[in-house]
Amino acid sequence: MVVELLASALRDLVQGVYHENSISAKEDSITNDIGISTWKEQTFLSHGALLAKSCQAAMELAKHDAEVQDMAFQYGKHMAMSHKINSDLQPFIKEKTSDSTTFNLNSAPVVLHQEILGRDLWIKQIGEAQEKGRLDYAKLREAIKAGKGVTSAIDLCRYHGNKALAALESFPPSEARSALENIVFAVTRFS
Repeated sequence: MVVELLASALRDLVQGVYHENSISAKEDSITNDIGISTWKEQTFLSHGALLAKSCQAAMELAKHDAEVQDMAFQYGKHMAMSHKINSDLQPFIKEKTSDSTTFNLNSAPVVLHQEILGRDLWIKQIGEAQEKGRLDYAKLREAIKAGKGVTSAIDLCRYHGNKALAALESFPPSEARSALENIVFAVTRFS
């Protein structure tokens, strides 16, 4: 069972990374309309499946029942999602961000921004942020920061963090559990 879990995690990882790379290689990737539900599915495959299934496999190896294994899976899944969103947020919340710093146009804050804004306004913003055929990331970053995408991404990060903490509640208090909780606190703190 453990080998099958890890093999499926690796399959998910390869599938997710392949999909990410194929999207970013397309000419029109700048105006892709992937939506947050698609973003979540792809992010789970490329960033969450390995951690979630590894946590589950660890509980399988320790001979815990299916319910405990599922809680470990839930912790890993939500922890990975929270960590990825935190990483995606960094170009928008760091105090010292270089104006030339690029960010992924398929990151959580951008996807949420364009979903809230609507496709037509998003394409208009992209057009306004282009100068001489190149995207001015500083201008686009400011437009995104002025919208609700960043705060929505922070809320989503905290949501997944809370789900990870809830999964940990099924485990008895211990130093290991406290360490896992502290990891969640570290990626969901924004101030």
